[in-house]
Amino acid sequence: MGKILAIANQKGGVGKTTTAFNLGSCLAREGKKVLIVDADPQANATSGIGVDPSGCELSLYDCLVDGRAAAEACAPTCIDNLYIIPSRIDLVGAEVALMNRQDRDRVLQRVLTPLKEEYDFVLIDCSPSLGVITVNALTAADSVIIPVQAEYFALEGISQLLNTIRIIKSRLKPSLEIEGFLLTMYDARLRLANQIYEELKGHFGDMVFKTVIPRNIKLSESPSHGLPVLLYDPDSRGAIAYIQLARELIQRQRRRASVDAV
Repeated sequence: MGKILAIANQKGGVGKTTTAFNLGSCLAREGKKVLIVDADPQANATSGIGVDPSGCELSLYDCLVDGRAAAEACAPTCIDNLYIIPSRIDLVGAEVALMNRQDRDRVLQRVLTPLKEEYDFVLIDCSPSLGVITVNALTAADSVIIPVQAEYFALEGISQLLNTIRIIKSRLKPSLEIEGFLLTMYDARLRLANQIYEELKGHFGDMVFKTVIPRNIKLSESPSHGLPVLLYDPDSRGAIAYIQLARELIQRQRRRASVDAV
């Protein structure tokens, strides 16, 4: 049984999309079968992994609004074992199309649940806005990865998101958990970055990933080439960090599975 992970933060520019396709590619390289679900109308995860949104026959919109099976919309990527349900700008219209449906918060959950038997990990790249699609993503997810930018206002967005997660847990998905907080755009030379990391650890302890994602020009450049950093520059600090994150996530799943088996 696979696991659905939403990558979410109501603050923009914290590395959600970068994490979605780079973590996905590294998990696939580690031998896992991975699906990225691009739930952002900007479709940056789609283009960043080398898939042309305009050339896709089906997108997430078709699954949510027209009832097409998710398996039909899964497109291969440049990495073996890594697939994507692409997004297009028309996903903006899905918010309106779903608004009046009685089951509007659970549509994505029904779309993705059949895929848990086929994929080891399903990663949902959420948009920064807390609209119907993001609520759907959190309701569909088993847990949430929260990227946190190593900058001054980073901790402000966390409290808003934690409140949102509490609401989702109480009303829609009691089993929803926080997978972990991921520090991104980290520069060890800056005292502020180290302070934010220590503050995160002080508040959330083991829920903070040991892996931190550094500021790295290769991470910024690779999406413009339609490649994950693993292919663009596998020796870069960004690529090494996401490989470490993938391995840390896999180890977490193994530990939980062994505890559940006892």
